[in-house]
Amino acid sequence: MTTIVRDPSFYEPTEDDDCCRFGYFCQAHDRPYWHESCGEGPHLIALHCDEHGPENMWPQPKMLMFPEGFDPLLSDAQLAWVQAEWDAAD
Repeated sequence: MTTIVRDPSFYEPTEDDDCCRFGYFCQAHDRPYWHESCGEGPHLIALHCDEHGPENMWPQPKMLMFPEGFDPLLSDAQLAWVQAEWDAAD
């Protein structure tokens, strides 16, 4: 199972941030996450910014891959927004 982690202790990005270097980090395996290559078993994925450290994720394509894995769960409106953004990018 893959769970996307949001946490009150993580940095909450704003529109004024100009973060440009970030990736996914698996907290369960303590290493970068790339298509479940970080290890076996459950994954706890957090967005990791080079400048701010762990960040809370805004709706993005990763949410379409694991919509049931977010905590708190994504609303239907959030999933619809992400799908619309994804479709617009094509």
